[in-house]
Amino acid sequence: MAKIAIGADDAATSLKDLVKAHLEKKGFEVKDFSHEHPRNDVMYPDISFNLATAIREGEFERGILLCGTGIGMAIVANKVPGIRAAQCHDVYSAERARKSNDAQVMTLGARVIGSELALMLVDTWLNSEFEAGRSAPKVNRIDYYESLVNKENTKEWVK
Repeated sequence: MAKIAIGADDAATSLKDLVKAHLEKKGFEVKDFSHEHPRNDVMYPDISFNLATAIREGEFERGILLCGTGIGMAIVANKVPGIRAAQCHDVYSAERARKSNDAQVMTLGARVIGSELALMLVDTWLNSEFEAGRSAPKVNRIDYYESLVNKENTKEWVK
């Protein structure tokens, strides 16, 4: 069974706990990147960045991030080179995040989707695999542009 990373801010702790229990019931090994004691001063960018970095380094195959809308977590995770995070709010977006975009991270908004839908999205996303085909050149182009940006950043750091 795959190893799944999960993380949430204070706005999504309850939904994260529900999703985590759902994953464990299905036999997944789950590591929680959330802070042990949710507080309003915990910054979701730290949770998102740490989870996405662990995926990039191969510690986990996939990750699920939850916050109020799912937007902030996706923005931060996508800052980590090699990570493709997708905000999912319906079954089609969850499926296409994997099949068309090879997203290793899904983000969910606890304030915009209900718990039953969240579990349905998680199951859909986990049961979907990258189809390559027509999408492979597009994902390769994403990686190409990311490499250009990283080269530019590297030049700045070297100066």
